Amino acid sequence: MKLKIIAVVVAVTILEACSQVPLTGRSQISLVDEGQMLSLAQSSYTEFLKENKVVANTSKDAVFVKKVGNNLIEAVKKFMNEKGYGDQIKDYKWEVNLVESKELNAWCMPGGKIVVYTGILPVTKDETGLATVMGHEIAHAIARHGAERMSQQMAVEYGAAIGSTALSKNTQNQQVFNQLYGVGAPIVLLKYGRNQESEADRLGLSFMAVAGYDPRKAVDFWQRMSASSQGQQRPPEWLSTHPSDETRIAGIQKYLPEALSYYKK
Repeated sequence: MKLKIIAVVVAVTILEACSQVPLTGRSQISLVDEGQMLSLAQSSYTEFLKENKVVANTSKDAVFVKKVGNNLIEAVKKFMNEKGYGDQIKDYKWEVNLVESKELNAWCMPGGKIVVYTGILPVTKDETGLATVMGHEIAHAIARHGAERMSQQMAVEYGAAIGSTALSKNTQNQQVFNQLYGVGAPIVLLKYGRNQESEADRLGLSFMAVAGYDPRKAVDFWQRMSASSQGQQRPPEWLSTHPSDETRIAGIQKYLPEALSYYKK
């Protein structure tokens, strides 16, 4: 039991705060240089677009996606500047592309590199539904979740080395520690992943509200997403990087008053 406690404490301690997320104030670990992240994202994004079918900018769907994306980008710039965080996105080179894929997905890399898959458009249905998705994905970039995930993985590796070295004189204890740490650390990372998802929901609601989209409609979108995945096997919430549909929707409803304070029709 004592070794189990040590393994968990090492994992959690290393993952504790080095900085704060802009706008929410949540503590996060930060071991990766922002400039390196932006450079890596740029090269990865360029490579992705070369290897996948990008929908022509002249198509109706691409125009639709870029319209919503640009509305959100301008809203995020305004929001960040008004909150005093404008410098944190001054080096962003925003870009929005629609990619042909059946996946119900979208994402935003560090630096504002956005992709929406055609497969999610039937679920988004309208501008507000798409703004829900894109606002959430942009929030991941603004909160630097990509760098945080890389930092967490680095920290876990450091923690394994530290714990193993500290117990090197007792082979049996070292083996037990490695086993416990190998199980405990990933579970801790999953919890942080769920926290990031909830944080992206919160920020995304505010971003879409500033852009003029009713954040209350976000609940409708996530209900449609939930219905679209009915019948699919999912791991229990504590073994997932994402909150359950019920947890997500409850969280969104909790954050709505904050988002509505920014909403003007």
